[in-house]
Amino acid sequence: MAGRLLVVSGPSGSGKSSIVRELIERLGLEFSVSATTRLPRPGERHGVHYNFISRRDFEAMIENDELLEWAIYNNRYYGTPAAPIEETLEDRRDILLEIEIQGARQVRERKPDAIMYFIAPPSLEELEKRLRRRGDTSDEDIEDRLEIAESEIAEAPELFDHIIINDNLDQAVSELEGLITAR
Repeated sequence: MAGRLLVVSGPSGSGKSSIVRELIERLGLEFSVSATTRLPRPGERHGVHYNFISRRDFEAMIENDELLEWAIYNNRYYGTPAAPIEETLEDRRDILLEIEIQGARQVRERKPDAIMYFIAPPSLEELEKRLRRRGDTSDEDIEDRLEIAESEIAEAPELFDHIIINDNLDQAVSELEGLITAR
């Protein structure tokens, strides 16, 4: 039996990264390191959190069909290199992807057997508070992200197998852990 492709998505600020970090620690899951053209945030390391690459290199990966999925989010490229995913699945190991919803649509198309999880905030008001608490996002970016989040939340029931409301981080992690281990 091949490994499982587990996809976690949700709006910026929904807590998906915190949930994914905890799940990887608890379950020992493989994590797919995405590529992006955005600059690293404080504390982020190349090859651990993302592969931070130039726009030119990213566009070459698109041209050469080297990505399982890719998207433009907030004027920056994000994507998942396909080769490491395939190698992990062929080795019969599960792999977890944390991606934007545009990429999740592509994964659903290309890998219909992927198990898709959407992390939702309890409300858009709470999402705005979380984004502001980060302290690394401009007011304009926050407004853009809230607008994007509203459409993502509306689309989630059609695209994802499971929706987890992240009102309490520990509960959300436990809920997702239960869904993953139950399969």
